[in-house]
Amino acid sequence: MSWDPSIYLKFDDKRTRPAAELLGRIQTDNPGEVVDLGCGPGNSTALLAARWPHAKITGVDSSQEMLDKAASTDLPATWTLADIATWRAAVPADVLFTNAALQWLGSHQSLFPSLMGEVAPGGILAIQMPRNFDAPSHTLLREAVEETNNSVLISLLRENPVADPDVYHRLLTPHASSIDIWETTYLQVLSGDDAVLAWTSGTALVPFTSALAGTERDRFVNSYRHKLAAAYPQEADGSTLFSFKRIFIVAQKH
Repeated sequence: MSWDPSIYLKFDDKRTRPAAELLGRIQTDNPGEVVDLGCGPGNSTALLAARWPHAKITGVDSSQEMLDKAASTDLPATWTLADIATWRAAVPADVLFTNAALQWLGSHQSLFPSLMGEVAPGGILAIQMPRNFDAPSHTLLREAVEETNNSVLISLLRENPVADPDVYHRLLTPHASSIDIWETTYLQVLSGDDAVLAWTSGTALVPFTSALAGTERDRFVNSYRHKLAAAYPQEADGSTLFSFKRIFIVAQKH
């Protein structure tokens, strides 16, 4: 799967805002070890570096393209290529921060307690994930994939990977002295033609377009484009309204 940081960062302000809001709910002053798990091109890592300039910050991602973009910045961080599903901390993290990454992974029942195991006693596990998988942007993507009858594409479809908030509370309660979980729905006002397609081209669409080439890829994207245009019509001023729900979790380890 090939990631394009330039496409992802086309909506940098909207993708970074949830990270900033998650960071704002973390109550710790001088962490020594801070990890940005699934750091992408470093937009969320920059927030961590600004908040805690004296911390040792590590950005971890499974995409070399994203890490290359992050490393091209002047951020005071160490960049590590690793599978975030199996990553383990060399030193327990005082803050383990992960923004819009864990929705790509399954087995949350075991993953979340495992991540808490990488946090130092008294440290913080902070998570933000999209929880919009029942939105037209995703249900129409599934529909477009199924209409191809392409077994490779269909094999890439996943059930909703993000559970209800109470599930995560129960998963983390045995490991945490405090847990704060909330949801926010952002009404994102996007500009330009095919605005929702442009958004998903940097995220949800990537596994499917990476598996196709040439005219087959063009046909698939055009089918999805037409479905999105009907579901997300442009407003009179040319903008497109795109509702987007996200879940936030801040848990302090015992």
